[in-house]
This record gives sequence, C-alpha cells and structure tokens, in this order.
Amino acid sequence: QVQVVESGGGLVQAGGSLELSCAASGNIGRIYTMAWHRQAPGKQRELVASITRGGTTNYADSVKDRCAISRDDSKNTTYLQMNRLKLEDTAVYYCKVAMRARGTGWSYDYWGQGTQVNVSS
Repeated sequence: QVQVVESGGGLVQAGGSLELSCAASGNIGRIYTMAWHRQAPGKQRELVASITRGGTTNYADSVKDRCAISRDDSKNTTYLQMNRLKLEDTAVYYCKVAMRARGTGWSYDYWGQGTQVNVSS
C-alpha cells in the first residue's frame, strides 16, 4: 500500500510565501514524475508544477515566476515553494505522484488528500 501526504498549507497574506511538502510512503518501487495540482472553489483542478525523475520542471503560466518545485528522492518527497502569493492562489493543493509499487510492473498516479492554502488581502 502506498500513501501520499501533503503538508504546509495555511493562511498567508498576499505577497507572502509558503512551502508545501508532499511525502510518499509505503510499498514504493520507483517514483517517477511528482506534481502539484490545485483546485479553487467552482473551478477545475489544474496543474501547478511538475518535476520528472531527471529533474525537468514544468510550470503553469500563472505561477511560473513565483514558484519552484523540487524533490528529494532520498526522502520520497517533493516541495513547492510559493512566493509573492496572490489572492487567486487560494485553493486546495494536491500532490500527485506517478509511482510503481514494489513487486508490480506498472506505474500508477497516487493522489494526496490535499492541503488548503488561503491567501488574504
């Protein structure tokens, strides 16, 4: 069994910073791409940033100059550093980990439960 758990959400003022963490645990064989998505009230879930096993990153245009995704494979963890936060960054942030469980031959996308980020004026 595999678990994905996010942490680091909370309330922050506009212009402030926040770092989210996401740790995978359990019967892990190999982790591939790790990504952050978010869903604001009344909106569809959208990709915020992703990072491949080789370190290639991809960002949504809305956060490209303000966020940085990283990973520590020794800890099965990915981080999302968010700076100069805006009101429109308010959302539930979800971590998605493409992972092959030990003893299996295919990868699967595992999602965390989400962490709430609220940006206030």
